[in-house]
Formats: sequence, C-alpha cells, structure tokens
Amino acid sequence: MLEKRNIFLIGPMGAGKSTIGRQLAQQLNIEFYDSDQEIEKRTGADISWVFDVEGEIGFREREEKIINELTLKQGIVLATGGGSVTSKNTRKYLAARGTVIYLETTIEKQIIRTQRDKKRPLLNKTDISPIKVLEKLANERNPFYQEIADITIRTNDQSARFVVNQIIHMLKNN
Repeated sequence: MLEKRNIFLIGPMGAGKSTIGRQLAQQLNIEFYDSDQEIEKRTGADISWVFDVEGEIGFREREEKIINELTLKQGIVLATGGGSVTSKNTRKYLAARGTVIYLETTIEKQIIRTQRDKKRPLLNKTDISPIKVLEKLANERNPFYQEIADITIRTNDQSARFVVNQIIHMLKNN
C-alpha cells in the first residue's frame, strides 16, 4: 500500500530532507525527487545562481510550479526546499496530494549541518549571522510546517536510517 502513496518531506534546511528522502524512497522502492535538484536540472544552474538572477520571489514561483507538477505523480517521495511552504498554493498541493512529514530540528543542528554548504543562498549573506537568519526563518516557517504536517519527526540526534525506519513504521500505522 505504501508504494502507491506520495510522501512529501518538509522542514528547515539541514533537517535531512534530501538524505532521508533518498533512503526512504530506496527502502520503499519508489521514485525520489528533490525540488531543488529539479530546479537545478531544468535551469542548468545551481540554486544560488537562480536565487541571484531571479531573486527569492522568482525562485519561489519556479519552485511552486515544479512542486505542483511533482505532487501530481503517484507513489513518490519528494524532498521540498525549506522555504517552499511560504507559498499558500504549495502548501495546498502538498496537503491534498500526499502524506506530509515534517522533519523538525533545532537551529543548533541546522548550523552544524549547513556550515560548510555554499549552496544555501539565504545563509550566505555576509551582513547577517547564520543563527539570526535561521531564527528568523524558523519564526516565519515553523507555523506553516505544523499547519500541513500529517506526521512530525525530530531528526536532531537520529541517524537517517533510524528516521527512515520511524517514518515507515508511522506510515504503516497511519
């Protein structure tokens, strides 16, 4: 039954959406998509470049279209960008077309997991500390994650494998 179901992973950057999503799809033997990777594949440029050229508004419009398209598929795991939930339409697509799993983590863990990643346009602002940026994003986005989540799992000190097993167990009982 799980192989016909869409599973959408939401949460902040550094929560493990891509890593966990890839392993979850592998365990369930279904296709995995990452909305950021789809944007990069279709534009031929990395997320930072798209952000620089189109701005956050242009990027979010592009992201909304891709998530709309991907959520119409059947039996996939989709890792979304952390800010995708700021779009009301995207929240609607995710909530209506699959099981939404919120991977929750602390700002401290986000800092550790993202500190060497140069593909994080919102963290690469030199005038604002990453902690301040992440706190601001958490205040803006956490209510959206909570609003559409069917399942919430904390990923702080858990291995990806443990979280994947936890998700599978919860999906079977949900």
